[in-house]
Amino acid sequence: MDVVENYRSNCNKYIQIGKETEKLDANEKYCDVASIRVPETLTDLILELNKIFALDSVNVEYVQTLMTMYKSNPKEWRKFAKFDQHRYTRNLVDEGNGKFNLMLLCWNENQGSSIHSHANSHCFLKVLEGSVKEELYDWPSQHQDLASEPEQHGLECRKISTFNTNEVAYISDNIGLHRVENPSHTDKAVTLHLYSPPFQECYCFDKMTGHSTVSKMTFWSKFGKRTPFGKDCGIGVAENN
Repeated sequence: MDVVENYRSNCNKYIQIGKETEKLDANEKYCDVASIRVPETLTDLILELNKIFALDSVNVEYVQTLMTMYKSNPKEWRKFAKFDQHRYTRNLVDEGNGKFNLMLLCWNENQGSSIHSHANSHCFLKVLEGSVKEELYDWPSQHQDLASEPEQHGLECRKISTFNTNEVAYISDNIGLHRVENPSHTDKAVTLHLYSPPFQECYCFDKMTGHSTVSKMTFWSKFGKRTPFGKDCGIGVAENN
């Protein structure tokens, strides 16, 4: 089984979606979006996420709705927002008791990621400030010969979406690959990302050829403090959007 098929066959094992989730009586409290209490602060949101992800199964719609209900307040997250003039940054906010990582990604003008996967993880992205553009791609065909001419096997963008402040996006490997960027020439952007389960590397893809490489993730900062390892990482090392 190749990498692409392996990703597809293993998706959604950690987070059950739809009817399977609805059948789990123990999780009924965290399935009914109408019962969600609005988190008034970032701390309230983090505490509720920890309760949800302590369960064996998590309803994606519930998490997405909860994160949407939190209204961004820069006073609450500014201490975690660290920018770098050369690349976007990943700044750890909470480790979620090992079930998820919650982090701020900070984007200067026109900064963006590569096309990448999510290592069987589930990704929720909330815009805290500014707006971001998401380009969605299909996985390269497992039948294609990646050693052939590049123009025959390039990745085609199948959807482009823009997410503005307080909107939330969701992606997993069964949905596809994506690329995220701050399209603004004048404004910075800040996004809140939740990854469950946490992971340390993913695949990045060349748009022209479809070829993939493994990229390891590092944090520019943890809990508001600069990480020593992050000071040494080069541009393009961290890919995890």
